[in-house]
Amino acid sequence: MSTTKKITAGAAATALGALALTGCGGASDGGTGGDKAGGAKSKTVTLVSHDSFAASDAVLKEFTQRTGYTVKVLKSGDAVEAVNKAVLTKGAPQGDVFFGVDNTTLSRALDNGLFEPYEAKGLDRVDPAVQLDKGGHRVTPVDYGDICVNYDKKYFADKKLAPPQTLDDLAEPAYKDLLVVENPERSTPGLGFLLGTAARYGDGGWEGYWKKLKDNGVKVVDSWEIAYNQEFSGSAGGKKAKADRPLVVSYASSPPVEVLYGEPKPAEAPTGVSTGTCFRQIEFAGLLKGAANQDGGKALIDFLIGKRFQEDMPLNMFVHPVAKDAALPELFTKHGVVIDKPLTLAPEKIAKNRDQWVQSWSSLVLK
Repeated sequence: MSTTKKITAGAAATALGALALTGCGGASDGGTGGDKAGGAKSKTVTLVSHDSFAASDAVLKEFTQRTGYTVKVLKSGDAVEAVNKAVLTKGAPQGDVFFGVDNTTLSRALDNGLFEPYEAKGLDRVDPAVQLDKGGHRVTPVDYGDICVNYDKKYFADKKLAPPQTLDDLAEPAYKDLLVVENPERSTPGLGFLLGTAARYGDGGWEGYWKKLKDNGVKVVDSWEIAYNQEFSGSAGGKKAKADRPLVVSYASSPPVEVLYGEPKPAEAPTGVSTGTCFRQIEFAGLLKGAANQDGGKALIDFLIGKRFQEDMPLNMFVHPVAKDAALPELFTKHGVVIDKPLTLAPEKIAKNRDQWVQSWSSLVLK
């Protein structure tokens, strides 16, 4: 979302929704040559993504100038829905590149053979820690973010209560009836938060932890949009809705959005991050198997990890770049929070347990 747009609560909601997520020229700028696909020339490359993909018009025009390809973006719902649609259309994909599969859904995409291997130009500039398919190169990391509990600073200051900082804190009586979370069956942040509790407490402990949260009055809603913009008292939308939950599962990069789109713009973020609750989310792009324009798709993947796109991305999708040479905007460095030790789970661990964990969670928390 362009920063020149009118600052409104609706704009903040749209920008924050983007979290709930991404020829010629050198390798560092993401350029490749060629425009043939299956013997036929095509000047359009289609990017299939979740609804939160966003990029500046100037950046997409620069890609066209460098490569000759025009990008068509086909949005397919939230991240889970978009992956499901890609699985249903595998072999006859709706586009050339898929963006938005993350480490919580990666195994499903790879097990279903959605992607053609491709080692992107400039991959040596990408942090090895986020390259979860190093040997196969079926997906290329594009961005990362941290799913964390956010808190309403004013509420806790008024109550003279220290905000929670860890998962353990959230189950304490002092925070009874204060937390709203998303359903992991329907929401990527909700799934990430569930996986974070599994990472923290292990196979034998996460269910007991959720029993404590349930007893402590946790509220569950279907989506991030409802949780953050209708139930969370610290957001611009929540204030308008007279929300009464000062704790919500969102992102570590949510506070900068509240500053950018605040009316009037605050000197400091009105929301904070409980840094001991965070689960690392990594998003990837992949060349779809059966893509009509493979050369265009490869050029686009190169561009997505190029410095120009990587530096444009934070203020459009409010995520962190994976390229080591990409600089963060001042808004992030001043109002954002760096999570040094986020909770993580190996993709194979997620693949083995995800569906059962979600099913067990549903039986435990919703009934």
